[in-house]
Amino acid sequence: MAYFTIDNNMIDSELLPAFSLTIEDSYTAAIYSDTEIQAEMVKVLQNNGRIPVFDLEDGLYQRLTVEANITFYHKWFGCQTPLPEILVLFELQSCAKTPLHKCSASEVRRVHFVKYFMSGVSPMVFGEPIHGVDLRTINTFVNMLQKLKEHHIPVLVLVSNMEHALLLGDAAYKLQEKGLQPVEIDDGEEEIPDVESPGAPTTANLFKIPAKVDDKMILFDPPEIDYIESQDGKAMIVINDESYAMDSTLAEIEKKLEVYGFYRCHRSYIVNLQKVREIITWSKNTYSIRIDNKSQSTIPLSRTKIQDIQEKFSLK
Repeated sequence: MAYFTIDNNMIDSELLPAFSLTIEDSYTAAIYSDTEIQAEMVKVLQNNGRIPVFDLEDGLYQRLTVEANITFYHKWFGCQTPLPEILVLFELQSCAKTPLHKCSASEVRRVHFVKYFMSGVSPMVFGEPIHGVDLRTINTFVNMLQKLKEHHIPVLVLVSNMEHALLLGDAAYKLQEKGLQPVEIDDGEEEIPDVESPGAPTTANLFKIPAKVDDKMILFDPPEIDYIESQDGKAMIVINDESYAMDSTLAEIEKKLEVYGFYRCHRSYIVNLQKVREIITWSKNTYSIRIDNKSQSTIPLSRTKIQDIQEKFSLK
């Protein structure tokens, strides 16, 4: 078994709290934090741990084609995986003959993935690997993580987006100034107990949803809400990437919003079904929901909920 440990001896930083975390080759670990803490974490790993961190600074040859870039590094690293298999694995066969400078940002990102995959370094640490890329690129990265597990390479992913942590990590953690805390991943083995109530609502009896902004209380109409997520035990309303704190837990608000077409799709999320644009199946038996909002947000969907939500949309 291969593994690596981040411990107090490695953490020489006033910004980062003291913690210890061992990452094994049998799973992908994801750490969610704000961008400032993430940058400090990268610095610690690179300087004190001598661990390279994947980013977009690694050089590629812009005037060479995608295939030429991959061929060069395939020989450089002595990669044993056949070149055609690499192109298919990262879905680059359609742009193989295209110069890199004419490729989309997502295609270039996949070439970066290829280079790091072929390097064979262990452990592998990624910083914001799927930020700002298309769904195809996200899917290839998920496929890549599975391959790295098969090759017994420990993997750590650093993200500033909780949804990305839940999607990519078999084990997810939240890193703040007060320390490192595990994030519950909905693995389908435990159902959320229902909140006791006199009976299921049959008519709409809640017309405004209250949330706090500074010292003000703002009232939102349910249809304008994209989804609600749990952060540190409190519910946060999300509307077009803006978050607003509620004085409620998800369990408390779930029953009240059910009559408005909201659905508990994951332990940490309630989604407005009217805003759902797409149900995405990833290659590692995980699912996401894409929201029809400005940023096309994706949120996790528990695998125990997939059949239920398909029935709600009459997909079965």
